[in-house]
Amino acid sequence: MSTTRMQVQLRSTAAAAAMAAALIGLGAGAANAAGWPPLQEGAYLYSGTTGTGSVTKVDLGDLGTCHTLSQAARSIQIANGSASVELYSSADCGSATAWRSGSLAQTDLPRPMLSYRVVPA
Repeated sequence: MSTTRMQVQLRSTAAAAAMAAALIGLGAGAANAAGWPPLQEGAYLYSGTTGTGSVTKVDLGDLGTCHTLSQAARSIQIANGSASVELYSSADCGSATAWRSGSLAQTDLPRPMLSYRVVPA
């Protein structure tokens, strides 16, 4: 076998091994998030932790309007490049401090949240 052909074969084998390792890593990441619903574009508030319970779909185009929830949100999932969600622990966005999601998040909230508004990311 020529040296050039052997080098190409070794590179192909190394590339295949690297791809397999990357896919295994992605699989492990998916297993860590197994309790969450699949990540999808938009924003969703959940009444339970890890994306469980009742779901409220957030209208990301409704910037600045305060919305009071009928049931406290305990987790959030958001995948959007231009908007974030500010959540408040009291109704009518009345808390002194807000918790802001960022534009890509899948997390439990630090405390039950009763209202929210959409803000630019």
